[in-house]
Amino acid sequence: MNISTLDLCIVGFFLLLTLGIGLWVSRKSGKDTNEFFLSGRSMPWWLLGMSMVATTFSTDTPNLVTDIVRQNGVSGNWVWMIFLVTGMLTVFVYAKLWRKSAVTTDIEFYEMRYSGPAARFLRGFRALFLGLFFNVLAMGAVSLAAIKIGEVMLGLEPLQTIGIAAVITVIFSSLGGFRGVVYTDFVLFFVAMTGAIGAAIVAVNLPEVGGLEAMLAHPNVAGSINILPDLNNHDIMITLVIIPLAVQWWAAWYPGSEPGGGGYIAQRMLAAKNENHAIGATFFFNILHYALRPWPWILVALASLIVFPDLESIQQAFPNVSESKLGHDLAYPAMLTYLPQGLLGLVLAGLLSAFMSTISTHLNWGASYLVHDFYRRFVNPNGTERDYVLAGRVFTFLLMALAAGLALILTNALQAFQYILMFGAGTGMIFILRWFWWRINAWSEIAAMFSSGIISFIFAFLGYPESWDPIYQFPIIVAITTTVWILATFLTPPEDHQTLKEFYRRIQPGGRGWDHVVNKAAAEGDDVRDPKAVWTVPSGIIAMVLGCILIYSLMFATGKWLYGETTSAMILSTVAIISAVILMRYWRKVGSNIV
Repeated sequence: MNISTLDLCIVGFFLLLTLGIGLWVSRKSGKDTNEFFLSGRSMPWWLLGMSMVATTFSTDTPNLVTDIVRQNGVSGNWVWMIFLVTGMLTVFVYAKLWRKSAVTTDIEFYEMRYSGPAARFLRGFRALFLGLFFNVLAMGAVSLAAIKIGEVMLGLEPLQTIGIAAVITVIFSSLGGFRGVVYTDFVLFFVAMTGAIGAAIVAVNLPEVGGLEAMLAHPNVAGSINILPDLNNHDIMITLVIIPLAVQWWAAWYPGSEPGGGGYIAQRMLAAKNENHAIGATFFFNILHYALRPWPWILVALASLIVFPDLESIQQAFPNVSESKLGHDLAYPAMLTYLPQGLLGLVLAGLLSAFMSTISTHLNWGASYLVHDFYRRFVNPNGTERDYVLAGRVFTFLLMALAAGLALILTNALQAFQYILMFGAGTGMIFILRWFWWRINAWSEIAAMFSSGIISFIFAFLGYPESWDPIYQFPIIVAITTTVWILATFLTPPEDHQTLKEFYRRIQPGGRGWDHVVNKAAAEGDDVRDPKAVWTVPSGIIAMVLGCILIYSLMFATGKWLYGETTSAMILSTVAIISAVILMRYWRKVGSNIV
């Protein structure tokens, strides 16, 4: 592409702005690990919510959405949109529990909830497994998208792109810590969103596309615009409706959509000022994440079906792109080559912003596991805060190097998404139940983790049986994993009674699932119940349902307005308003009873 001086100046300005923020907060962020990883637990809901959505607004996400739309239509996005149910459960049930725990990382939770050698092993292993393996895999997918953008839009070799992007991001992340990540996320989200909307407007109005109405009527596009899956298609019904709705939302562990909260979402809840701010942050994130963010990418993906109807057309237009990186996800950066000067610079700045936001979050989050839950806990428990901050910066560089190497091996964004989804299959229900059922123990999680990982590895790399229908691969992993961890739960002894009592006293989870512990403690003359605590889970579940109705209605309404279906759009908008009014009533019940 012919990048103008104006475009380069826009990109350079935002790079300097980001690095400037990192330098500005570096002294305070380097004070101790509480500042470096949680910014002193002083963050407001709106800033944390914006940071969450900026993190998920990564360079690989528009590529992933484009890949899905081109192959499976708009409705294919239900493979990830179903995670809204998980998100709403986190908002109204688990957000305040996480903030009340006051742990530094969600991995530290293991030694608060469980006891003995199994708990110590689980904490150390999960710190390495998630901090290194899962984290590097997710960053590798984001870096892969940066490589494809660099190839198509800038004519850079993969090593050049990943080298430039990695160096800038790792310097900023190691300096600013979590506070720098959150502050820059606020700026970078607006840059990225503005660029995405601008790209959608240009793509839809290209001469080949002919405007929104002509695009929607085009034969390449008309069959791909349905928001809801075709319920008459057996395979689609199972893969996009039944499995996600009945199994996937609660059974799968996926970064940013963990059942019961976790990962960098938990990190932001733990950094909130209080429980109410934790609830507000996660709700704000889910609205932006599902109702607002996807539509500009979807419009670009639909337009790409006209401009680049197949992979051959992409290959002809960009013959220098390596064959190993050629895929439908390449259509998104390919469409960006049509942008005019100025807007191109803004979009490039937005894509770079999205990359830096996501990678910096993963670097800080992964380093928090490696430092707090492995290095500090098992290697150097007597170190100083300065030692641990330095270790955090070293691990930041290490994680970036590993992710960059993986990005050079991966071929498409959907490939990484599927691997991550499979390796977490079947573990989600434990993360939901462990707060409310005393009998869950460390061996439950260990059994689930290894069972899911081994079966997923066998299916992914050694071969899935040819006689089995591929659409049932995920449910099979879930079924086997769930059976294994339930058996492990009842075949191993429960956790230490004192540990369970202290957990209940601190969290006050409530519910019948803790009656055994509460009654046994009462018989010992130890009342672990707080008389001020109120059981808010029933109200939280109702709020979860109302939140799903609200956000899905907003998401559908946006699509219907864009499609010109005014009547449907007005009905859905009305449903959104009504559900929002009712939701406020239940929100007060959940929030006002926080102890």
